[in-house]
Amino acid sequence: MKPIHFLLCVLMLVGCKQKPVTQEEQIISVSIEPQRYFAEKIAGDRFVIHTVVPTGQSPETYDPTAQQMVRIGESLAYFQIGPIGFEQAWIDRIKQNNPQVTFFDLSQGMGFLEGEEHGHDHASEEGGHEDAHHHHGATDPHIWSSMEGARLIARNMLEAFVALDAENSEYYQTNYNNLMAEIDVTETTIAGIVKPLLSRTFIIYHPALSYFAEEFHLKQLCIEMDGKEPSPVQLKELVDTAVNHNVQVVFIQEEFDQKNAELIARETRCRLVRINPLAYDWSKEMIHIAEALAHE
Repeated sequence: MKPIHFLLCVLMLVGCKQKPVTQEEQIISVSIEPQRYFAEKIAGDRFVIHTVVPTGQSPETYDPTAQQMVRIGESLAYFQIGPIGFEQAWIDRIKQNNPQVTFFDLSQGMGFLEGEEHGHDHASEEGGHEDAHHHHGATDPHIWSSMEGARLIARNMLEAFVALDAENSEYYQTNYNNLMAEIDVTETTIAGIVKPLLSRTFIIYHPALSYFAEEFHLKQLCIEMDGKEPSPVQLKELVDTAVNHNVQVVFIQEEFDQKNAELIARETRCRLVRINPLAYDWSKEMIHIAEALAHE
């Protein structure tokens, strides 16, 4: 969308009758649904959490609608997830247009994985799998897929809510403690599921589980090549790698094309399993991913 057209859309939406934000309804905007899950666990009913990137859209390439931009402007604060494509492309503009909104970076303090550490075995010979759509250089932004990342996000959220509403700090602290206990249970459950795995390698289209794989001593192979569909030669190489690693599972994601994943699953006789690392119910989805790996 051209800037002038985008501005006109915003002005028209602002001029139209919008649902009023009540004095009691304080909005916090977040980029993705897993953030909303953590935020609602900590904030309870004291804030309304608004997710900018809709379900089914990729946060790597999403362009917000004019209505989304208006909603962000109604927010008390914006919780960033970190170096993901949507934020890298839009966050500076959002900040400039909304000086009244307070911004918190939930990835602050994270030890990010870099491109060469993502477990893309077949990338080493092809020059790597840097996704041109990410706009985040070599840094992997999918920190919520790990227990360490989830704890860091939760801790940064707690500090943000206390900064916004210090009067209720004990309430947020109690909710945070409960969330941390839930993350502990999730980690223990996943560790128990994946510990006896004979095949510890899986295939996924987009490298959304790099931190998950590293944390639980798994290997992630990716279909995506430089943010593009792989060539026939690259597909054959991936199939050969999958056979050599006794891969049992190919993960597919709603946001990305599935035809190559289906082809690889047929060639390798792997199970094709739909996952959603961007699902709202973070704990349930992380356990679902582990169970899919274990169902050999």
